[in-house]
Amino acid sequence: MIYSLLDSPIGQLLLVGDGVALSALYTAEHVRRPLPSGDRDDEAFGSVRSQLDQYFGGERTDFDVPLAPVGTEFQRAVWDELRRIDYGTTSSYRDIASSIGRPQAVRAVGAANGRNPISIIVPCHRVIGSNGSLTGYAGGLAAKQWLLAHEQSRLASRAASSPDRLLAPS
Repeated sequence: MIYSLLDSPIGQLLLVGDGVALSALYTAEHVRRPLPSGDRDDEAFGSVRSQLDQYFGGERTDFDVPLAPVGTEFQRAVWDELRRIDYGTTSSYRDIASSIGRPQAVRAVGAANGRNPISIIVPCHRVIGSNGSLTGYAGGLAAKQWLLAHEQSRLASRAASSPDRLLAPS
């Protein structure tokens, strides 16, 4: 395994994988952030690093990088569903449970969400409580708030500069 560190607006990120496919991305405050093991190579994960820089710069709304998360079949189904949550929007644990055909598995979805090893790219930060409240985030609630505000502000600025806005009736 190879690991790499990347500075970001929410602190240092730990990237882990084989140098191409990413198996983990942890924030600095991540509850289950492992100690780095393997060889450090800050030149590895070039595409991941570039796309994360674009995301934080407001130029990218989705990711197209090879991922190799390790988890159960259920966890991977939840993580796949997380990737379907649109940039700048949120979903609830209940919504995700219904989307994967397991409407009674709300708590299990929450547990799988909390074990997501690839933060940001697999956007577990976009999951909130059914009542609209911010719920726990393994990377810390401050990071979750920042990521959601970042995405929503980018959407708002794009909408404000959209050519369609000029054609809309007042």
